[in-house]
Amino acid sequence: MFNVGDLAVYPAHGVGIIEAIEQKSVAGTEHTFYIMRILENDMKIMIPKKNASQVGLRCIISMDDADQVYSILQDKEVEFTPQTWNRRYREYMEKIKTGSIFELAAVLRDLYILQINKPLSFGEKKMMDTAKGLLIKELSVAKQKTEAEITISIESIFVPDTMQTASLGS
Repeated sequence: MFNVGDLAVYPAHGVGIIEAIEQKSVAGTEHTFYIMRILENDMKIMIPKKNASQVGLRCIISMDDADQVYSILQDKEVEFTPQTWNRRYREYMEKIKTGSIFELAAVLRDLYILQINKPLSFGEKKMMDTAKGLLIKELSVAKQKTEAEITISIESIFVPDTMQTASLGS
């Protein structure tokens, strides 16, 4: 599925590079592992090759998928069901853990919209920063733009006076 040098996404940790593919003995059985270094913080992760898709390891999104992410971010027609912040936090965390960039975009959008009407909890603010960071890193790789350019394009969607007229930032 992946080769040494490939960029990939690991759920809730973000974009990383496959630095090696190694055989390791675990409980007397040989297994093949991807050795992945997360770009954001240099953390190394060993992912069993046979479980890679089950744990959500995936390729970087395509340009078309990146455009769909911007469409999700721009969709302000979101209905929120009344719930406590900690229930919402758990729900959003589950979405982040799926590894889907579309779920990640929906979480970021929802948190941006929520903070317009009421202050976010500490946990929600932290989650928003995490979601934003994960999204920026992958979009910058997918669209071959700098993280600063992607940050500006995302933030321009949520600036109050441009909420209705945000552009894709292509």
